[in-house]
Amino acid sequence: MKKNIFVLGMTDVQRGELETVRRASEYAFHNLLDYESVVRDPEIDFPALLERGREELRRFDGPVDAIIAHWDFPASILGPLLAAEHGVPAPSLASLLKCEHKYWSRLEQRAVIPECVPRFAAFDPFDDDALSKLDVDFPFWVKPVKSHSSNLGFEIHDAAQFEAAIGEIRDEITQVGDAFNDVLAMADLPAELRDVDGNTCLAEQFVTGIQVAPEGSVFRGDFAVHGVIDMHKDADGTSFARLDYPADSVPESVQRRMIDTTERFLRHVGFDNGCFNAEYMWDEKTDKLWIIEVNTRISQSHSDLFAKVDGVSNHEVAIDVALGEHPSMPHRKGDFAVASQCMVFHDRDAVVTRIPDEDDRRRIRDMDGETTVTVQVAEGNRLSDLPHQDSYRYILGKLYIGADDREQLVRRYDRIRAELPFEFAPVEEGEAA
Repeated sequence: MKKNIFVLGMTDVQRGELETVRRASEYAFHNLLDYESVVRDPEIDFPALLERGREELRRFDGPVDAIIAHWDFPASILGPLLAAEHGVPAPSLASLLKCEHKYWSRLEQRAVIPECVPRFAAFDPFDDDALSKLDVDFPFWVKPVKSHSSNLGFEIHDAAQFEAAIGEIRDEITQVGDAFNDVLAMADLPAELRDVDGNTCLAEQFVTGIQVAPEGSVFRGDFAVHGVIDMHKDADGTSFARLDYPADSVPESVQRRMIDTTERFLRHVGFDNGCFNAEYMWDEKTDKLWIIEVNTRISQSHSDLFAKVDGVSNHEVAIDVALGEHPSMPHRKGDFAVASQCMVFHDRDAVVTRIPDEDDRRRIRDMDGETTVTVQVAEGNRLSDLPHQDSYRYILGKLYIGADDREQLVRRYDRIRAELPFEFAPVEEGEAA
């Protein structure tokens, strides 16, 4: 009998990635909750989503063998909660929150890996005097304690930029913050967090360097890393332009320091029976290593990269852990030496008038080494109305490219990007979003 694997917010692309795992014929993959609700909907009703997930599982005629999640909040918390209710392996809620609550995570990092933690402070974005109370010098980053990707993250160099950022944050922070408060109400919080709810922000010392992300798992206390990803930012240094696998931008000795630091932190917070990806910044001039954050899941952005280079997607590890089996991954058994997720951006607000259709995507896939094109906008969309966007530019879609080396990869990206038929109509100046 096939094992029933439930995947939160599964897309057609991800179903294809799931089918790359070595024992795919032994699994039946089922979607749990819909993509729109757990990823796209800007209004998150966490208790309602949790109950819907419970009901979908109750209605299923068969055993629930595993539940996996590879999206950010709320999926990252829904999946483990539902898994625990069905007696399948998952991290504890406390260990998840010690990673996902950015302020709580900084407190725990400071306790065990203080040498890697930038200066930080929590503040109330609805406090008109917040800036005067911050003990963090310009420049610094401002971000909510819980958000989607880089949404509502701002680089702050002066008081005017701070006030402008706070205006945007006040308009949108409750979309995720209120739902995160529903989760915090389920946990036993330490005293220092009782006034730092989901609608609180963090100011963090501005750090620079080369950004890299180890990804791995902890299973019954065994810590392992199955890959390290390069995270290349755009020329402005504000948005990620490419994710490359395997990483080669920092020496192996630095990668090992990142891995060792991640293990110390995860053991400290009691994270077990789950997957992670951790983001670091390495300042080459000073050899300083900074921890940015630890995410409590495999990254769906990495899945196709692992499939292209190693022969199976990182779902291989997530499924093993969720089934209660020791995880393993093949090494360099794929069709390509290097692979990349490349972002397709548009820098100005506009209305989308044309997107690549299926024929366009098929042509590109066939022309350039099975390149996958995903589109995140639709004709008629106004970019500034889209949920969970980067604070500095708009994401139109992503390209997943394989190549024999990085030079070939960059050439393929440049050619494909030039051929993608996105078209836009301008937004009249002063027109309300």
